[in-house]
Amino acid sequence: MRRHALSLLASVLGALAAPLGLAAETSLGVGDPAPAFALPDQHGEMRRLEDYRGQWLVLYFYPKDDTPGCTTEACSFRDNINRLIAQDAAVLGVSMDSVESHAAFAKEYELPFPLLADPEGEVVERYGALSDFMVVKFAKRQTFIIDPDGNIETIYRKVNPDEHVRDVLDDLKALRAAD
Repeated sequence: MRRHALSLLASVLGALAAPLGLAAETSLGVGDPAPAFALPDQHGEMRRLEDYRGQWLVLYFYPKDDTPGCTTEACSFRDNINRLIAQDAAVLGVSMDSVESHAAFAKEYELPFPLLADPEGEVVERYGALSDFMVVKFAKRQTFIIDPDGNIETIYRKVNPDEHVRDVLDDLKALRAAD
């Protein structure tokens, strides 16, 4: 019940953020260099953008571990990981949860990709995915496809967790074909 209430609160606050001017704005666009990052994953290992040079990267931001929409999205990436790997793509999830929270979430759902902890929201904000309500901050559900040279190729500012991975796979296939 608590998870559902938190998810509902995050959804309501997220819907209110933009009209109230509380959502972080960014001028990031397709073709721009992806902002660098160095964040610990669920095992405490530092992950950096430059670690993924030479391959496609799906960098997805999400509000909260172990909530319904975030679990649906993470499990969809998990269930399609071989199809993503076949597109020469790595997957990284990012939220403002702790390393410990990510470790429990990844273990519970057997997630085969890194979840990056950004508790201060610095990277979340650089990508324009921060919802800031002064009292509570969280990452918006957004995804970036980054090319092997480190440039942003696709931005998803509105994500439906039930369908998102299909869109990512379709777009990766098209991007790789055009490459």
